[in-house]
Amino acid sequence: MAVDVAAPELSELAQAPPNRRATARPAVLAMLAVVLALAGLVVFLGFRVHQSQQTERQTEQQSRLFLQAGRQGALNLTTIDFHQANADVQRILDGATGQLYDNFAQRSQPYLDVVVRTQSRSVGTVTEAALESQSGDQARVLVAVTVKTSSIYAAQEESRAWRMRLWVRRVGAQAKVSNVEFVP
Repeated sequence: MAVDVAAPELSELAQAPPNRRATARPAVLAMLAVVLALAGLVVFLGFRVHQSQQTERQTEQQSRLFLQAGRQGALNLTTIDFHQANADVQRILDGATGQLYDNFAQRSQPYLDVVVRTQSRSVGTVTEAALESQSGDQARVLVAVTVKTSSIYAAQEESRAWRMRLWVRRVGAQAKVSNVEFVP
């Protein structure tokens, strides 16, 4: 015996409860969008933190380079021996750039003459050094030095304390002193 099963009518389908899959799909898509947005945010923030740390490391390295160049520049300027005066002057010029280089190169011969004639010896010792300011590829370094000086005209070795402000500029991979002034 054949059972007659009638096909459901359209009105019955419209009134039927919604399929569970049909209602779950938008929720899953919304959740997936939220997860992707959060993942994107995490990646972006991680990249920014990495970038910030890298910039900070580069700034710290450059600060150390400037500070070391300032310390060395102060030593170069305060340490000279009449026995090797030409090499000492060349060392000063090698660590200099800009205005300091130009001025010292012009005046180095009279300076050498005085150092040799007076048999002068000066030895500088850095007691303190600090970065005063830094901007881009240049900085100002404050350096306190103690200089012991002797010559044929001095009965005994003299010791003096000086404070210097050195302008340091990055030149290629190095940092060189571009100007110097004594600080009272």
